[in-house]
Amino acid sequence: MKLSGNTILITGGGSGIGLAFAERFIKAGNQVIVTGRREQVLEEAKQKLPGLITRVSDLSVEVDRTALFDWVTANYPEVNVLVNNAGIQQRFNVLKADAKKDWSYFNQELTTNIEAPFHLAMLFAPYFAEKEAAAILNVTSGLAFTPFVIAPIYSATKAALHSFTMSLRHQLSETSVEVIEVAPPAVNTDLGGAGLHTSGEPLDAFADGIFKGLEEGLEEIGYGTSAARLRMSRDEIDEYTAKLYSATKNMIE
Repeated sequence: MKLSGNTILITGGGSGIGLAFAERFIKAGNQVIVTGRREQVLEEAKQKLPGLITRVSDLSVEVDRTALFDWVTANYPEVNVLVNNAGIQQRFNVLKADAKKDWSYFNQELTTNIEAPFHLAMLFAPYFAEKEAAAILNVTSGLAFTPFVIAPIYSATKAALHSFTMSLRHQLSETSVEVIEVAPPAVNTDLGGAGLHTSGEPLDAFADGIFKGLEEGLEEIGYGTSAARLRMSRDEIDEYTAKLYSATKNMIE
C-alpha cells in the first residue's frame, strides 16, 4: 500500500499498537482517525498527536459500527484505509469459568474480535473498491497460528480473522483494495490487563518492524517470534503450543 496521502481509520487507536500505528502514519503524511470506547484515552491520544481525529465508538455494538461507517464516510469521504486493530484478550480456565452466569463477559471477546472487524470490512470494502487506491489491514496475532491455550477465545478469534482476511484478499484481488494481515507477537502493551505483556516485544520496535513490512509490500507481516509461526508445519504448531502451555498454565490455575 502507499504509505502517504491516505485518510486512515484505526480501531482501538487510542493506545497501544493502534496509537503507535497512528503516530507513524501521521509522520508519513496521512490523515488519521482513531476510534475507541474510552473518551479520556482518546483525549490523551489527541494531546500526544496534534491533528489526530477521534471518535468514541463501542465496536462490540452493531449500531455503533454502522454509525461509525456513516460518520466517517460523510465527514471524511476521502477515507481509503481501514485498520481493524481493536481487540481484547481474556485468560481463563474453562473448568473454573462460569459460562452460565458470565457468558456476556466471554461473548464480548467474540463481538469485539470477530464481529467488529468482519462487519467493518464488509461495510468499507464496497466503498473502498470505488477508490483509486485503498487498503484493509487486519491485525490478527501470532496466536492465530499457535494458540495460547490460556486465552482460548482470543486465539480462536484471531484464527478466524486470519481465515477471513485470506478470503477477503481473494475476493478483492481484482479491485484497488489491498488486504494486509499484521500478526503481532506478544508486544509490551496493556492487552489483557496492565503488566501481562511486559516481557513482550518493545512497542516502538514492533511498530517500526511492521512499517518496514508495509514498505516492502508484504501481504502478511509478522515480527519477532510471530514471523516464523506464519509458516510453521502442523507438527511444529503442536510442539510450540504444548511448550507454551506448559510454561504458562500456572497463570490460570
